[in-house]
Amino acid sequence: MGKTLSGVGMKPFGGYGLAAIVLAAGISAIVLMAPANRSTTFAQTNSGAGEKGEVERGRYLVEEVAKCPECHTPRDGRGELRADAWLRGAPIWIKPVAPISNWADHAPPLAGFPSFTEAQGERILEKGTGPEGEELRPPMHIYHMNHADAKAIIAYLKSLPRGDRNN
Repeated sequence: MGKTLSGVGMKPFGGYGLAAIVLAAGISAIVLMAPANRSTTFAQTNSGAGEKGEVERGRYLVEEVAKCPECHTPRDGRGELRADAWLRGAPIWIKPVAPISNWADHAPPLAGFPSFTEAQGERILEKGTGPEGEELRPPMHIYHMNHADAKAIIAYLKSLPRGDRNN
């Protein structure tokens, strides 16, 4: 048969069985560790970045993760989000398949954070309840964010110019 090491044949690996196994294990370890390394790097990069870093992180969470503009920004005639009225409140364009009695027909403005106190905003984002502890009206998503993420979102929203609610 081929060379053996502790009774294990090496022929199927072309004589380099142990090297192939070690290489495969090393690649697997690198692949499995990569997400953890990116998370650590992201946390280290943003932990001391100050207010600008917090606002940018909040922008990312609002726009790329939670997708708040989809409901809180009005649309133009083609259905595109209006940049001139970014996060200034909008009619809810999605409708339930079956009637839901407490379905919201308008999303409140978020730009400039005009509708809530910081404590109320934190309650909405961290506890998944309304500003006074009430149940959120659909189609609002229920979030259970950590405190740092909620603070970053509020910092970003406060950094935006307030606008007229009649958009």
